[in-house]
Amino acid sequence: MSSSDEELVLKSQRGDRAAFEELVRRTARLVFARIFLEVGNVHRAEDLVQETFLVGWRSIRQVSVASGFRSWLFAVANSVVVDSIRRESRKKRSGKREEGDVIGTIAGAEAGPAVAAEKSEEREKVLSVLRSLPEEYREPLMLRYIGGADYQTIGQQLGLSNGSLRGMLSRGLAMLRSRLTQNSGADGWL
Repeated sequence: MSSSDEELVLKSQRGDRAAFEELVRRTARLVFARIFLEVGNVHRAEDLVQETFLVGWRSIRQVSVASGFRSWLFAVANSVVVDSIRRESRKKRSGKREEGDVIGTIAGAEAGPAVAAEKSEEREKVLSVLRSLPEEYREPLMLRYIGGADYQTIGQQLGLSNGSLRGMLSRGLAMLRSRLTQNSGADGWL
């Protein structure tokens, strides 16, 4: 028997870690997709997702209406992203670098700097266009192609039937393709 999100929130507020783990399982892809859209880096997004759920666990008692858990979790994720950007900005201003930052700037042996820069630029263009899409198309696309969620999971998370979801994905992809070709002629992406 599967518990509803509301029941899991109430159990989590009473300290039930297993209930919170189930909430994490149900929402992790959606949170990842939202954060990745903001930061554009898989590894950084994964770190911020973990931080989001740690903050979420510590402050789960702040959820006043159990049915609003997902909205509350997105607000937590947004705060985590903003805090991360602020920390990064302070590091840049102070001139401090972590060892991981230095290693990350070294070009890979398999691809030259020009290829890596071109791929990064193309990825940023696609993310920028994706960010500009209406929410009703952006969310299903993020979950499917960034989060890797299956149709059933996306339908459950967004409250859409299978047919509606497929229509939203189809129209969203068409809109994304159209805007990409208009903006840069980058129709090889999709």
